Amino acid sequence: MQSPSNAEALPAQRRRWGQWYAPEDTPEERKLVLKLDLLIVPYAFVLYWIKYIDQTNINNAYASGMSADLNFHGNQLVQFQTIFYVANVIGILPFIYLFPRVPMHILVPTLDLGWGIFTLLQYRAQSYGEIMVYRFFVSLFEASYFPGVHFVLGSWYRSDEIGRRGGTFYAGLTLGTLTASLLQAAASTYLDGRDGLAGWRWLFIINAIITMPMALVGYFVWPGTPERPNRLVMKQHELDLARSRLERHGAALQRTPFSMPLIRRIFSSWKFWVLVFWDMLFFNTSANSAAFILWIESLGRYNTATMNQLAAISPALGILFVLGINYATDLWVSRPTAITIASVFNFSALVILSVWEVPEAAKWFAFSVTYSAVAVSSVLYGWANSILKESNEERALTLTIMTAVGTATNAFVPNFVYPTVEAPRYPKGYVYSAVMVVCMVVVTWIVNLLFGPNGDKRRRIETVEDLALPSSQSDLADSEKPIASKANTSSKIEPISTS
Repeated sequence: MQSPSNAEALPAQRRRWGQWYAPEDTPEERKLVLKLDLLIVPYAFVLYWIKYIDQTNINNAYASGMSADLNFHGNQLVQFQTIFYVANVIGILPFIYLFPRVPMHILVPTLDLGWGIFTLLQYRAQSYGEIMVYRFFVSLFEASYFPGVHFVLGSWYRSDEIGRRGGTFYAGLTLGTLTASLLQAAASTYLDGRDGLAGWRWLFIINAIITMPMALVGYFVWPGTPERPNRLVMKQHELDLARSRLERHGAALQRTPFSMPLIRRIFSSWKFWVLVFWDMLFFNTSANSAAFILWIESLGRYNTATMNQLAAISPALGILFVLGINYATDLWVSRPTAITIASVFNFSALVILSVWEVPEAAKWFAFSVTYSAVAVSSVLYGWANSILKESNEERALTLTIMTAVGTATNAFVPNFVYPTVEAPRYPKGYVYSAVMVVCMVVVTWIVNLLFGPNGDKRRRIETVEDLALPSSQSDLADSEKPIASKANTSSKIEPISTS
């Protein structure tokens, strides 16, 4: 077992507004952090922006002529969303094993190329079935991107640094949704009928032109992880410094062999199930992504271009929510407080939409602030990274399963609570999402009680649990033990649970 001095990671100091680096960071560390910021954050942001253009363009295309051109009817829009989520779940599972083993600077850009190709193919669709096939493969290639970026962020940044980087990356989601609306508005205005193609078909072509070149950039700028770095951009002394600064704060950088005993131990841990359940609740706190534009369409007073421009209001405000909440977690408030603040806005909007018989101005307000829900994501995943920082394999498996389970619920729940035929009223959907918000906030404070806002409390709990284990349990086979980090070489016995 670790001695008390080694069991505790160095505490992160909360800093003042505008203080980008921690007071204890050396000049060399600040240079390294700046370099990582320039390599990781802009590329992650741009690619997530592109991903969400490619994901949400179906809503804009549907409302901008695709439905009429291809004779869609009934719940086919929500079925497009369902097949997307099903493919996400299928596509994400192999990366439980691949994240710690395949260089991320190879994996991420290659998958980006795949989803770019199938985004392009959607422009030629002539039927519901053809669109379904293309949406499946777009999602299959996109599936691992979100947990993959969080795996990379958790591999380089401390718990007091990850919030701002995760928030900046996640702002790409809201910008992607906003841009999809504006791109469709431009395509409908300037390209509709050009070369015999409808404006909604041009949207898919434009999206693909944006997507595929960025994949090539990733091979040269994405730094990978400290264990499997991109040697084109990372020097050996930078890797040594990155490892040492994380080890001082309790992170594991050595690989634990991925064995069945390790997997059984992770799946039998109550910590794993708490995090998975918590994230599943989060995935169900948002209103249907097409609700706003379908409500604007139902008003019957705007043309296609104006309708898409107005639909950009919500994601535009979402950028402010995402950046404000995530920067606040590093600089001002604790993680549970930040999640609660964002959830208050989301809950208020959902209550208004649940009542429905309210002044039109109230509906404009409610739809406009629904993107406060997504501001929670990077706070939650950054927190999970901190809780799981002692084992790369456990971190990869847990982050991936969290995303897979949350996505799986999105694959079938909307068919019951957000059916297309009930749009935009959704009498069951808004109530359901509001209940999920309350449940998520309650579990958030339970997580805070169990693990602490920086994930350090659980280290003390597990150390006490190790003392109570009989020697036969603590004397694991070498294949089940994590390799001791440099910071813990004075320990005589490794703890059983390395989270």
